[in-house]
Amino acid sequence: MCETCGCNITPGNTHLVSGEGRHARTPDGHAAVDLLQGLLAENDHQAAHNREHLERWGVLALNLMSSPGAGKTSLLEATIDALGHEIGIAVIEGDLETENDAERIRAKGVPAVQIATGSACHLDAHLVHRALHRLDLQGIDLLFIENVGNLVCPASFDLGQHRNVALLSVPEGDDKPAKYPVMFRAADLVLCTKADLLPILPEFQPTRAERFLRALASAAPFEILSTRGDGNLEPWLKWLRAELDAQRRRLEPAHGTDLSNDHQDERNQGRVRQAL
Repeated sequence: MCETCGCNITPGNTHLVSGEGRHARTPDGHAAVDLLQGLLAENDHQAAHNREHLERWGVLALNLMSSPGAGKTSLLEATIDALGHEIGIAVIEGDLETENDAERIRAKGVPAVQIATGSACHLDAHLVHRALHRLDLQGIDLLFIENVGNLVCPASFDLGQHRNVALLSVPEGDDKPAKYPVMFRAADLVLCTKADLLPILPEFQPTRAERFLRALASAAPFEILSTRGDGNLEPWLKWLRAELDAQRRRLEPAHGTDLSNDHQDERNQGRVRQAL
C-alpha cells in the first residue's frame, strides 16, 4: 500500500482527519504524524461493524479484487444469470467515477449501489458502510463488493467481507502473483479469467501462474474460466454454493433458525410483490 500518495484518505474517512476529526491532531495539538495507523485502526473497527451487520442479515460478502479490465463485472453478470433464480444477490460497485458498472448490474434485475471514490484507488470500510445503508438486505444471501481496479491497495483494507476473490486475466500475463504478492496472498480464491484468449496468447501459462501463487504459500483454489461462449463457470459456482452453505452453518446457532429456508421464503415473497 502506498503511504505517500494519499490513497489511504477516501471520501468515507476524510471526516476523521479534517476539522475536529479524531485523527486531525495529536494530543499535543500538532498535525498528526501517525495518520496512517489511526486510519487503519478506524477502518478495521468499521469493518467489524459491517461484518456484524451483514451476519445479522445472514449475508455472505465477497470482495472482488483485480486490475482494471480483468472481467469483474462480466463475471458478476454471468453469475447473476446462473444463480439469480436460486439465491438473493446484491452488488456494491467501486470506481473512481461513473455509474457504468452499477447500471450493468441493475439491468440484470439485481440491486446495485455505485461508490465513486474520486481520487482514492480502493474502497474502505467507511465507504462500504454508507453503501450498506442504501441496500435492503432482506432476502439477500450474497453480497458482491467489486473493488476499484488496482492490484495493490484494495488488499490492505478490510471492508467487512468474509472472503477475498482475486481475478487474474489472461491478457495481464501469468507473472502477476509474483509481482503483486500482497493481493494474491490475501485471496481465498484466485480466478484465471478470459480463458477464451489462451489459444491466441500462448505466452500465458496457467500452470506457471499457479506456481507463482503457490510460491506465496497460498493454498487458495486456482480456477480457470471464461464468461464467453461455452466457458465453464461451474468451479466458480460450486465454490460459491459451498461458501454459502458454510456461512449458513456458521450463523445458524446465532440465528436459531434455518437461514436457507428463511431466505427462500423472503425471496418468494419478494417475487410475489413484484408480480403484483
